[in-house]
Amino acid sequence: MSTWATLSQDEAFARIRLLRSPNVGPVTYAQLLARFGDAQAAIEALPDLAGRAGKPYSAAPPEHIHEEIAAVRKAGARYLFHDSAGYPPLLAAIEGAPPVLTVRGDAGLFAVVSGLARGIDGAAHEGALAAGEGGSTIGVIASGIDVAYPPQHAALQERIAQEGLLIAEQPPGTEPLARNFPTRNRIIAGLAVGTLVVEAAPKSGSLITARLAGEMGREVMAVPGSPLDARSHGCNQLIRDGAVLVQSVEDVAELLSSFGGAPRPMPSRPMPPGRALVREEDGEGIVDDSPVSVAGLLTSAPVSVDELIRQSGASASAVQLALLELEIAGRLVRHAAGRVSLA
Repeated sequence: MSTWATLSQDEAFARIRLLRSPNVGPVTYAQLLARFGDAQAAIEALPDLAGRAGKPYSAAPPEHIHEEIAAVRKAGARYLFHDSAGYPPLLAAIEGAPPVLTVRGDAGLFAVVSGLARGIDGAAHEGALAAGEGGSTIGVIASGIDVAYPPQHAALQERIAQEGLLIAEQPPGTEPLARNFPTRNRIIAGLAVGTLVVEAAPKSGSLITARLAGEMGREVMAVPGSPLDARSHGCNQLIRDGAVLVQSVEDVAELLSSFGGAPRPMPSRPMPPGRALVREEDGEGIVDDSPVSVAGLLTSAPVSVDELIRQSGASASAVQLALLELEIAGRLVRHAAGRVSLA
């Protein structure tokens, strides 16, 4: 691996290993780092955390991480960590931002962002690349950095890696499984000042991206279409729900010109993941943050963490630690907007 700013080689390796360990997602990763200080300490704590929730646990084998790093190198890619200088600030601002990305190309771009899908995505990338020095593009893929999808966009994907920026969250070799596309879409929405939907069927993945962009406080735009065309139903519904109607490039440029570079305010913006796991203090000293029993308050229906704190009467840190133990043990599922449920 190459050197990443002030991050040591051992810590970089441990961070990748932590994220690849079972039941560790972006939110859990952030909470573990917040509580234990570094990735190696977090990895050492994982078996005990899972054990307290009644499950044995093994972290990702080191040899798997060595193999992954070798595959990243072979693909001509590099790692980008959440706290490195080159990490996109707009993406870093979202809840559950990817802790580790693999990238090829220029990480300093501000450009057209899309997902390399057939149709509008491909046209957006090609149009940006055709502008030469006046334009650039970022492709976000649901597979590993070394897997081209769809196959007919293999040449376009390689060109984006050479002339723009290619981003993947999944490890090298990962095929584009259906479950990875919504997480890919959150990166697209998080990178962008605004999301423009040109065509969308009622259950299109583009609507997921648009919804996420709205929740992040970014601009959401849609091109209207005939109500007789199924490909326009999603766009028309977005406009009905409050998206900005746009009909030209000038409309988009005018709307985004007022964006100051920070996400627009959102009601009930979630607490950045991990903050509640730092030990709290009251006027008399440290608040007890020993984990409490919250499994009895959980069902298969998602409930907000704030509600669990209210019902349990315990500190936020204690509840978050209890949830962390359940999640590491595979007994908890995290949902959008800070909600959780039993697995």
